Order: sequence, then structure tokens, then C-alpha cells
Amino acid sequence: MTSTSVFSALAPYGWDTGWADAFTPYDTEGLLPGRVVRVDRGQCDVVTADGVVRADTAFVTPHDPMRVVCTGDWVAVEPGGNPQYVRAYLPRRTAFVRSTSSKRSEGQILAANVDHAIVAVSLAVELDLGRIERFLALAWESGAQPLVVLTKADLVPDAVTLSHLVQDVETTAPGVPVLTASATLGEGLDVLTAVVGGGTTVLLGQSGAGKSTLANALLGEDVMEVQAARDVDGKGRHTTTTRNLLALPGGGVLIDTPGLRGVGLWDAETGVGQVFSEIEELAGSCRFHDCAHESEPGCAVLAAIDEGVLPVRRLESYRKLMRENQWIVAKTDARLRAEIKKDWKRKGAQGRAAMEAKRGHVR
Repeated sequence: MTSTSVFSALAPYGWDTGWADAFTPYDTEGLLPGRVVRVDRGQCDVVTADGVVRADTAFVTPHDPMRVVCTGDWVAVEPGGNPQYVRAYLPRRTAFVRSTSSKRSEGQILAANVDHAIVAVSLAVELDLGRIERFLALAWESGAQPLVVLTKADLVPDAVTLSHLVQDVETTAPGVPVLTASATLGEGLDVLTAVVGGGTTVLLGQSGAGKSTLANALLGEDVMEVQAARDVDGKGRHTTTTRNLLALPGGGVLIDTPGLRGVGLWDAETGVGQVFSEIEELAGSCRFHDCAHESEPGCAVLAAIDEGVLPVRRLESYRKLMRENQWIVAKTDARLRAEIKKDWKRKGAQGRAAMEAKRGHVR
């Protein structure tokens, strides 16, 4: 098969001249380019110019979970053979990573080479702004452009109420587009289709957020299985159990993911800074460059809170995510871990001293 025919066959899945250049060393070895559309127990489905093949990942499955083959990877596959093997994957342009739920300090890669990250949030339940911030931090850190989609908008018929909900999310997501959509009524899908029409998009969110329904609406057919959310809390079961990559009829590629219960940060300091960009900007005006925004004099962040410009909830969420991320990084950095413990002891001593002074004043 000629390079031209390979290009035309894989272009709907995101193949471009950059990937073609990166694949050149493997092309000379007679290997075939393809994109991973699904991974399952040490094997993966790879779309190639000859169609979808089932390949074993044994040759590229190291002990490091960050370097395993994942959905969205571009790989080099042995032609023919039974079974076929993935020999390598091309350097990733972006990678969506979270920390594992285990006590070990490991990251888990969820999707690779993603351009847009849609955070699906159901309007059937009360908004959890803190969780939205957490998803956005991971999205920004991945290198993708995040987008928040408020699904099931038909369940909020009052326009004023819907507008207030959108404003709440916009305050939580500075610099991020916030769209409302109803797959049931077909509302908002035209705008969303235009956004995902270029590049690769990953769908993120909790179970019951309406990701599979949204995916079906974008695909124009019922490809993903859909289950009803529980009426009591709006949560759904894990309808999607694997990450699946699908070419959209109007252009672009979509990766649907299982609902994420745990969204742990993984070395996402830059992403957290993006989510709380207004706090980072205010911090530049603090009197001290290492201001913790707790009780320091000349703190521009605390001044903004006093003036009602910055919500207290935002600062509390910022502190929480920064602490969590710092601790995750410290798990693999003994020096940083020692510095954190030293800082905790210093703050504890300051707190005890302040309490003793207060008690003495009371007496």
C-alpha cells in the first residue's frame, strides 16, 4: 500500500504529516502505522490502513504504568502474524494522566494525543464546583484545551436559573468555554460538533453525567450503550467500561471514557494554576513572593476576599488541590517530602504559640 493511500485511510483518525515523519524509522522496518482505538487486558484494537487489527502489547508493556499503550496512541504494528504485536508507540503530543487509587505513587494514563477535553457535568444534580475544578486541572495539565458541557439542560426549563448555573461554572472555569446541551432535545449539539470537528476530543465526567448519550448524539447513531441514572442521586452505572476511540461523521475523533469516581491529581501544578488563574495573578501583587495567603500582611489574595472580589470557596479549593498535588509529587521526591514535613511542623508550632498567647491574654 502506498504512503498516499495510508495517509488517506488514517487521516480521519488524526494522521498528519507530523505523525508520518515520526513514523519514518518504523516504516523502513516494514512496520504498519495505526491508532489504538481500545485497550483490553494486554491487547488492543488498532485501526490501520488495512482495517482494525487485534494486537498484543507484550513488547511495550514496561513496569512503568505511564509508558503502557493506551487509547489514542499512534503505534507501529507488525504486519501479518498470529498474533500481531505492537512494537512501539510514537512520542505523545499530549497525555491525560491521573493518580492511581492505590497507595503506591503511580500515575495512570487515560488517553493520549488529545486536543480537546470535554468535562461533562449533569444538571440533573447539584453542581459540584470542586470536582469541576479537579477535572479542569487534569485537563489543562494534559496539554489539551478544556471545555465544560452542562448536560441534560432540558431538566432546567427556567432560563434565569440555567443562566445562573452557567455563571457559577464560568466563575469556576476562567478561560474555559461553558456550553449547555440537551442530547434529548438536540440543543447545543451544533456548537459542540463544530468544536470537536478538528482534532481528538476526550469525554470526561462522573457516571451519570450523560457522556455516552452525548457521544451517541455526536456520532449520529447509538454506538455507546446508555443506562438511566438513579433518580435518588442522579448517578449512573459504569455504562462505558473501556476507553473507546471513534471517528466522528463530521470530522474529528472522539474518545469516550468510563465514569471517573476518583479524580486524583498527578503532578498537575501547572494545571491547578490555570484553573485558579485569578488567584495566581493576584498572588503576583502580594508583599512576599512566598506568600501562603493565610495571614501574611500585604496579601493581595486575602484583600480580594475582603473586598468580595474573590469567593472564599475558590481560595479553599485552590489550597486543597495545591496541597494534594504537592504531596503526590513528594511521594517520589524525598527532599521535597522532608521540606513539606518541616513546613508542617513550623506551621504547627506557630499555631500552638498563637493559641498559648490567646490563652494568656484571656487569663
